[in-house]
Amino acid sequence: MPVPKGSDPKQSDVKAPPAPKPERKVWKKKTPVEVVLEQADKLKAEIAEMEEELKAKRRQLQKFEEAKKLFEGM
Repeated sequence: MPVPKGSDPKQSDVKAPPAPKPERKVWKKKTPVEVVLEQADKLKAEIAEMEEELKAKRRQLQKFEEAKKLFEGM
């Protein structure tokens, strides 16, 4: 007969202390200029990330092209 999975009696006696509530930051209204600059920075970061991915894919493609040449030469 399988043993039912229940809570461990040792752990049920120990109560975790309540987590302190993090205080929220005060909301600060952004100017349209700040919003546009923030969006531009986000786009630059995305483009840099995509360029890194593209470089990795180009290296991978180059390896496959070299392998293709080896197979064609057989």
